Amino acid sequence: MNEGSLIQRLPLVVILGPTAVGKTEISIQIAEQVGGEIVSADSRLFYRGMDIGTAKPTLAERDRVPHHLIDVADPDETWSLALYQQQARETIARIHERKRLPLLVGGTGQYIRAVIQGWQVPGVKPDTRLRGALESWAGEIGAQGLHQRLAILDPLAASTMDARNVRRTVRALEVILSSGKRFSEQRQSGPSPYNLLLIGLIRPRTELYARIDARIDAMLEAGLVEEVRSLLERGYPSDLPSFSAIGYREVSAYLRGEIALDEAIQQMRRATRVFVRRQANWFKPDDPQLHWLPMGENTLAEATAIIRHFLACGQDDDEKIPLIW
Repeated sequence: MNEGSLIQRLPLVVILGPTAVGKTEISIQIAEQVGGEIVSADSRLFYRGMDIGTAKPTLAERDRVPHHLIDVADPDETWSLALYQQQARETIARIHERKRLPLLVGGTGQYIRAVIQGWQVPGVKPDTRLRGALESWAGEIGAQGLHQRLAILDPLAASTMDARNVRRTVRALEVILSSGKRFSEQRQSGPSPYNLLLIGLIRPRTELYARIDARIDAMLEAGLVEEVRSLLERGYPSDLPSFSAIGYREVSAYLRGEIALDEAIQQMRRATRVFVRRQANWFKPDDPQLHWLPMGENTLAEATAIIRHFLACGQDDDEKIPLIW
């Protein structure tokens, strides 16, 4: 084994799970115990000033353990999948250089897979004329209507995308119409550049839904409406891709007088449930790579034990990797 392959196979622990399962606190606790740093794999956390509606880790939580790829863009900036992949890998490399353990934590399956599976983002160059036509079409038939057209051409790609995220739907259609191939078939992937350990966190669906409802109530009490109003007053329009995060578009509609606050809350709850089901498309219960752990009083001890064993023994039976811990 040459030096290059050793560098490529340094360890990476992935902690994933659906929205509201409890990833934030337990990942911080795990990082404190194993000398880790957290790399966010949640696309909602990129944007500065969008804190309450995204359940972003607090400054106090980030003081406990270093967090990366949070607050890296303004709401009107676009972070593409390719940019995230590049930044995440560079961040993971710097954590390794510090002799610390990187923990990739989040619920955005596409972003996690892009990092751990060696994805090459589709190489179709942007077609501004086609993209403009697709955006105009979206304006005529709505985000849901455009997403339904994508589902006809590429059901797999559509199943993993939020129907409200027009930017992603437009890009998928742009790639399909330019190349003649399904978007889902163009995610070229190779061997993972890391020695991987994947831990999935789960709760019963009824318990998860109750936590979602409680979280939304807590967001509103913490000032979600005021946060959205402030963003709009600062000149950020509600049709920005960043506003596709659940809560921001609904509250924007409320502030424009289009819906009542009670209806905005119900829409947030429904959208979050749909989002949770979509998250499950990325990581299956029977995935042999995943260590699924029910959330409870023993979860921290179980997860820490699994990680310590992984660091001591490695995951690859054919090629043991010299670890640095």
